[in-house]
Amino acid sequence: MTFWTYRRRDNLVGYLFVAPALLGSLAFVLIPLGMVGWYSLNEWNVLGGTFEFIGGENYARLLADEKLRDSLVATAWFAAGLVVLNLSLALLLAVLLNQKLGGTTLFRTLFFSPVLVSLVAWTLVWQLMLQPEGSVNGLLGVFGVDGPNWLRGETTAMVSVVVVQVVKNVGLNMVLFLAALQGVPAPLYEAAKIDGAGAWRRFRSITIPLISPTILLTSIITIVGSLQVFAQIAVLTQGGPGTSTTVLIYYLYQQAFQFHHFGYGATISVLLFVIVAALTLLQWQMRRKWVLHES
Repeated sequence: MTFWTYRRRDNLVGYLFVAPALLGSLAFVLIPLGMVGWYSLNEWNVLGGTFEFIGGENYARLLADEKLRDSLVATAWFAAGLVVLNLSLALLLAVLLNQKLGGTTLFRTLFFSPVLVSLVAWTLVWQLMLQPEGSVNGLLGVFGVDGPNWLRGETTAMVSVVVVQVVKNVGLNMVLFLAALQGVPAPLYEAAKIDGAGAWRRFRSITIPLISPTILLTSIITIVGSLQVFAQIAVLTQGGPGTSTTVLIYYLYQQAFQFHHFGYGATISVLLFVIVAALTLLQWQMRRKWVLHES
């Protein structure tokens, strides 16, 4: 009996096709996750050249760390502001640009172009614009408004970081929403008009249910992205003033690379992974209650 049957050859071809992805996931996802978990059980002093197993001491420190609590609060405020503003503004822009009006192609390009700009370059430009003598306060001064020191006030610093991130990435979600809106069958709107449904009723009863899978996708992407913001914080505020903008991933950076507490930094990484996984799983489970065809 021939060993290399057609079925075995076919299976081998399939394994060869998926092997690069599997090896990449193993080398760059699974093994690093395992190493982070191991490092979190040790105290690694790179400068001193020591690597000592300490068990769960880093996790006990995590529970007692008051600065970590402040970081979690800052992360929650940032994520809430970013998700609400980004998704609502992206959906509004998509609805407006989905109308049959002149110049929509130009506006689509303008709103999407920030997505293509380098993140660090974008943030550096906004850092200059948000200075006390920057263009933002200069524009406000034209209308007789004395603008604040945006990056040095606890409230205004968080608002500034959120707005910079929203303007940078709102175009991506806008394009996704726009593609979903263009897939909604026009006869449904026409039938609803005949039945006397107004614009808001058509939007709530037809548009939202039919684009709900895209809403789920964009919400997961945006929430996960909001928990991983780093460059904007590092360039604009360095976590200040105080700890008002020290989000979790920036606090991780401080512990691991500024204070050289690599073991404790790995422990915070584990916490961040758990939070991201839990929120993603929660959204995925809740999809059955509001995403069309998922019940």
